[in-house]
Amino acid sequence: MSADETEVTAAPGRTARPPDDVDRRLLDALVRDGRASIRTLAERLHISRTNAYARVERLVRDGVITGFHARVAPEPAGLGTSAYIALRIEQNTWREVSAALARVRYVEHAALLGGDHDVLVLVRAPDNAALRDLVLGRVQGIPGVLSTTTWLVFDEFDGVDTPWT
Repeated sequence: MSADETEVTAAPGRTARPPDDVDRRLLDALVRDGRASIRTLAERLHISRTNAYARVERLVRDGVITGFHARVAPEPAGLGTSAYIALRIEQNTWREVSAALARVRYVEHAALLGGDHDVLVLVRAPDNAALRDLVLGRVQGIPGVLSTTTWLVFDEFDGVDTPWT
């Protein structure tokens, strides 16, 4: 490892090396097509199948790749209303609030923030009535939640020049 590379911690008791250029190209290929076979990946990256297989296995083992899944378009899947909900929570309740949010239907993502709000939650619901019930009934009822602010999403897109997209 060169002097400018840093070690990253993998699974407990393991030290992983940072992804190199081939790893980054492999990750990019998998993000674009998570169903690509090892043979296809090897051909695209101009490396051997053994090398491609070993790299994927290492990236999974080291926690760089955390899973393989389908990307679902919300509206065609029946989730026509998307919103961001900002929460203010009582100090030191993040663990309890996040555990409760993880069990709320239609919550896609939640993040602990620094700033005016404490938590930002992305939800995708079938319609406005389901969103209302979600915010007023479920989210505001979680112990530790002090207040919420909801923003409806009118349109959205993924960046085209970000890593792994």
